[in-house]
Amino acid sequence: MTLTSYVSLMIKIALAVALTVVSTTILFAQDKSEYKQKEREFCSSSDNSGNDRVSVNDLREFTVAAGSLNVDAGRNGGVRVKGENRSDILVRACVQAWAGSAEGAKAAVAGVRISSSGTIKAEGIDENFAVSYDIRVPRSTDLSLTAHNGGISISSVDGRLEFETTNGGVNLSDVAGDVKGRTTNGGVNVALMGRAWKGSGLDVQTSNGGVRLLIPETYAANIETGTVNGGFSSDIASLNVERNERGRPRATRINTSLNGGGAPIRVVTTNGGIRISSAENRTTN
Repeated sequence: MTLTSYVSLMIKIALAVALTVVSTTILFAQDKSEYKQKEREFCSSSDNSGNDRVSVNDLREFTVAAGSLNVDAGRNGGVRVKGENRSDILVRACVQAWAGSAEGAKAAVAGVRISSSGTIKAEGIDENFAVSYDIRVPRSTDLSLTAHNGGISISSVDGRLEFETTNGGVNLSDVAGDVKGRTTNGGVNVALMGRAWKGSGLDVQTSNGGVRLLIPETYAANIETGTVNGGFSSDIASLNVERNERGRPRATRINTSLNGGGAPIRVVTTNGGIRISSAENRTTN
């Protein structure tokens, strides 16, 4: 190789490395920007709510001492809880109220009071309001969450977790401990992390809604899932059901040990499909 060729090769390598660094920096910047955008989107909208009514939002933030957390989202409102490396509990409450005029909606918002002692819940001067919660807690925290018309989402929390909603979806990601909950009308999404469950187990059910279960292929657990009225599909061979000559499932429920078994993982529905994916396929499904 001549000196000129060698220099040309080194320049190409340097350019490739520089482009890689720049691309990576851009991706991280985009991720950070998207995260900040999602944070801003919480409680950012304020518009007409139909029937010639005007809605107004008010974002309130406060902290409470670390410990077990009880939240009642009331008739209208959802709850999202995320575990972090922190020593207190940060509560972000989005208060929305509506009325026939902007002045009336503002007055209704001002009349909403949120209790931070004992169970976190809101009370208003009338029923034309809703409060949703975005909460950050220490990773080891016991939770008791209730909603009626709103979803429940929990991520990165290890503890005794109990939750229930009537009309709303459930999303669980990277949780651990003793986890039990249900929804009546809403889908359930569960993403398991690591190699095995940490704690006594998971038991989640919905009456009317599909189930999406994400499991690493090397995960060890006793898996129970199924449906009464709905389809069933799985990317993990050992978590699939037998099919008849027409290609239809012979059964719509499985209860089996995965990779030697472990803590019980139960996620079931009555009316809705079941979809099981491995962590390796999460970006393509």
